[in-house]
Amino acid sequence: MVYRFRKEFPNHFDLPKRIERLGELAYNLWWTWNQPGLRLYLAIDRRLWEKTSHNPIAFLHQVEKEKLEQAAKDRYFLESYDAVMAEFDRYMNDGDTWFAREYPHLKDKQIAYFSFEFGLHESIPFYAGGLGVLAGDHLKEASDIGLPMVGMGFIYTEGYFVQKITEDGWQETSHYHFDFTNMPIISVVDEHASPISVSVELPGRMVNARVWMLQVGRVPLFLLDTSTIDNDKNDKTLTSRLYSSDPEVRIAQEMLLGIGGVRALRKLGYDPSLWHMNEGHSAFLTLERFREYATAELSYDEIVHKVRSSNIFTTH
Repeated sequence: MVYRFRKEFPNHFDLPKRIERLGELAYNLWWTWNQPGLRLYLAIDRRLWEKTSHNPIAFLHQVEKEKLEQAAKDRYFLESYDAVMAEFDRYMNDGDTWFAREYPHLKDKQIAYFSFEFGLHESIPFYAGGLGVLAGDHLKEASDIGLPMVGMGFIYTEGYFVQKITEDGWQETSHYHFDFTNMPIISVVDEHASPISVSVELPGRMVNARVWMLQVGRVPLFLLDTSTIDNDKNDKTLTSRLYSSDPEVRIAQEMLLGIGGVRALRKLGYDPSLWHMNEGHSAFLTLERFREYATAELSYDEIVHKVRSSNIFTTH
């Protein structure tokens, strides 16, 4: 499989050479479920680690250079650092996974996993609850067992709402306003270093969505973002908030995820054998796949069989 994209990392940290791979580790969410990895940051400055909500990107932006220098000379820290990086390298490069051993004949297959939300870590609150945590755990477990999976979702600039109760008992809600330079979000570009995007026709107009990425162990998670200069004011906010209460916005989001997600994966060079929908939010992907097959010399019943037999649906 030939992928047609490159990854660009927004941040380049000024770290001591001896521990410079802390920046690389921060951009792979492997550390979120491997405790020795996150403890490296905590060991450098526990108070700042708590202040930055356990976010290694924000942490590396704010940590004092003196504390980094101290860590780079601390024998006990370096022992931990070397052990973590050795395990990380082994994990990322080891081809002897459960899936490779049990299903060697399927090594060239791919599973596309679509979800409205992914609960990966508290510092990336692109989720509301159980559905997102389930999706996040699916990606992490797929990474651990070597399942050839790729994720597709939205990058929310404001996430889900934050709730608090006032002194007189009323609920108040507010939203985040994320600074993506403080998150492990990777820019996806083409061979000319231009951002990769896709277009989806919605009622009366075309909407463009840029593609971003999170690396979840071995699994790439691609995220669509409509806050681009070529969209109108309303469409710029389509991917701002999770679970809009406006039915028109909601259906537009579902069309964008289902149709745009398929087109994005095609543009990136993926050709999944299975398409997994976590709940029905991405159900429009079935219509987009039907449209793809309709260009071939297949009957309606043959297309229905091909699409149906390669779809997976999760509800909870």
